[in-house]
Amino acid sequence: MSAPDKPILQVKNLSVRFGKGAIPAVNNVSFDLGPERLGVVGESGSGKSTLGRAIMKLLPTVARVTADQLDFEGNTLLDRREREMRALRGNRMALIMQDPRYSLNPVIPIGKQVAEAALLHRRVSRSEARELAAKMLERVRITDIERTMRLYPHQVSGGMGQRVMIAMMLLAKPRLVIADEPTSALDVSVRGDVLNLLDEMVRENNSGLLLISHDIRMVAAFCQRIMVMYKGKVVETLQRLEDAEHPYTRGLIAALPDPAHPVRRLQTLDRALIDAAEPRP
Repeated sequence: MSAPDKPILQVKNLSVRFGKGAIPAVNNVSFDLGPERLGVVGESGSGKSTLGRAIMKLLPTVARVTADQLDFEGNTLLDRREREMRALRGNRMALIMQDPRYSLNPVIPIGKQVAEAALLHRRVSRSEARELAAKMLERVRITDIERTMRLYPHQVSGGMGQRVMIAMMLLAKPRLVIADEPTSALDVSVRGDVLNLLDEMVRENNSGLLLISHDIRMVAAFCQRIMVMYKGKVVETLQRLEDAEHPYTRGLIAALPDPAHPVRRLQTLDRALIDAAEPRP
């Protein structure tokens, strides 16, 4: 029997602190990620996005990142210099941001931006890069490719902009994809299509997907595992929401509106109960 493949990403006791006061934002987070869909959920301020940026080494200089292990494809990222990280970002690892209107360059046409990813990471000629860009935009189900490539980011809808971002980030076939709230800026009518597209492309590339979201119901339907964060810590990791035991996770579930059972007032989180469940330092 052959040995199982190593995880794409291995994280052990990752912590992030900010400023001279060493204000904690992420505390001793540990997980492995293989070729799968792992969701990270929690309220705003729970440390989800900070965790994703720490893995990519995209935090500002006031942030101090420590870890016992932070390995990508079997190699440590802890001592990688910025030049080495730039060679990985957009190539072997990709970050899909929340709102494409603010992530795409507003003064460069869409076609040129997608082609630039091919020039940087596929080492092809300009004509080949443009051809790859057109094929990738077609893969993300954008019609009228030539017209779209001439448009600027402000001239497309949020859904189309997110498709462009996915095309650009996945053009180099990265092994690790971190998607930070990729559907929160989209209409409900296009969210499912964007998620299905993202799933299709990471499956094709045998990638690991870290999906960051506050929408626990969407993550539960889309991801194979769910990692719940509260105050910078992972309180539990689940395969099904029904198996939740921590009062924070159960509180998040209870606060979700249920069209089948409408209530006059949604439940709120019991902070005292949640904090009592946290181990004392």
